[in-house]
Amino acid sequence: MKSKIIDYLNKSIKTKQSILDKQTDVIENIVKAIVDCLKNNNKILIFGNGGSAADAQHMSAELVGRFEMEREPLPVIALTINTSILTAVANDYGYDEVFTRQLKAFAKKGDIAIGITTSGSSKNVVKAIELATQMNVTTIAFTGGAGSPINDLADISFVAESDYTPVIQEAHITVIHIICKLVEEELFGNV
Repeated sequence: MKSKIIDYLNKSIKTKQSILDKQTDVIENIVKAIVDCLKNNNKILIFGNGGSAADAQHMSAELVGRFEMEREPLPVIALTINTSILTAVANDYGYDEVFTRQLKAFAKKGDIAIGITTSGSSKNVVKAIELATQMNVTTIAFTGGAGSPINDLADISFVAESDYTPVIQEAHITVIHIICKLVEEELFGNV
């Protein structure tokens, strides 16, 4: 059992070291895009499936509520939280449309759409990023592995270099926390 624990931790460390070595500029670009968006009185729309839906909700909660500092709430919406919309759209239009339909309703030029998919190939997330691009909405993808279809579609792509979903999700949450901290500092000053 100990060797399995060590193996898991080493996978996590390797992925996070890869972020440190290769992705800090990407994280900085994401922070800058979000800060610019919010300074221009626009909003962030975040979405994903399963654990990525939870990550979208987590990021939204940190930015609407607070991450580390008392401050004004920020306009960030997780498109995964309204079960009535999700089930109605899935029933009437198909599950692949659950995020595109909401983007049509809520997104406007100047907003940011953040799609989270550990595989990079979730059809409903990919379709939403494609639509957001057509709508002149800035797109950001959080994904894993390499060569995912969404990486070439998004304006900015954060890629957790792993093929192991739990480690990809850990990397996403780590980066989401970094982003939340830096967005707060950029918009409201240091704690």
